[in-house]
Order: sequence, then structure tokens, then C-alpha cells
Amino acid sequence: MDLKVRYEIEFPINSSPQLLYQYISTPSGLSEWFADNVNSRGEFFTFIWNDSEEKARLASKKSGEKVKFRWVDDNNKDTEYFFELNILVDELTKDVSLMVVDFARKDEIEEATQLWENQISDLKHVIGSV
Repeated sequence: MDLKVRYEIEFPINSSPQLLYQYISTPSGLSEWFADNVNSRGEFFTFIWNDSEEKARLASKKSGEKVKFRWVDDNNKDTEYFFELNILVDELTKDVSLMVVDFARKDEIEEATQLWENQISDLKHVIGSV
């Protein structure tokens, strides 16, 4: 398997942290912008896009602040890869942004970044932050 590298992207979002958290932490919220459909059973989330399905375990969450999903294999065993969504609030301006932490092969980071930009654009439309 090709080694993937960690990368981070920050997106300013005109939203309250509480509202944003609902869209990054619940199956119904995630299915409005992240995947075509999202199902959860216990700590496991299934993300469905067209004909493909990926499974992840909700590895950690801090209410109103962040969620971390660790990708799992066919036997529900953790892989070394995850994606994390952190809500950041500037102490002075109270500006809200979403920090995305993800992994991609070095030659695919630009493409992966573009995908996140498109998905975050969908998120902004859903919550009226355009």
C-alpha cells in the first residue's frame, strides 16, 4: 500500500460552532454535504458515495469542537488513516473556521484538497454560510 502523508486545510465558515458541530458529527448532518448517505451503528459510520462505501469508527469527539473518524478495514479493525474535523474559534474576532486533517498520497494531495474545497463549499451552502 502506498504511504499517505498527513495534510491540513483551514476553511473560514460563517456559522456558530454549535450549528457547525451538528453537521460534522451526526449521520444526518454529514449526509447533507460529506457523502451521499451516512449510516451509523454504534461507533461505526458507513459513508456512501455513488457505488462505493467506506467504513470508519468515531475515534474521538469533543462536543462542539471536533470529531475524528478512523478508517477501518473489512474486519472493522482500525487502519492507520483518519480524518479529523476541528472547529476553531478566534478568541478576539470570534471568527469560526473548520480545520480538516486528512491523509493522501503525495501525488494526490492537490486533488484531495480540491475535493475538500468542493465538499466544504457544499457545507457552506447547506448552513447558509455563503
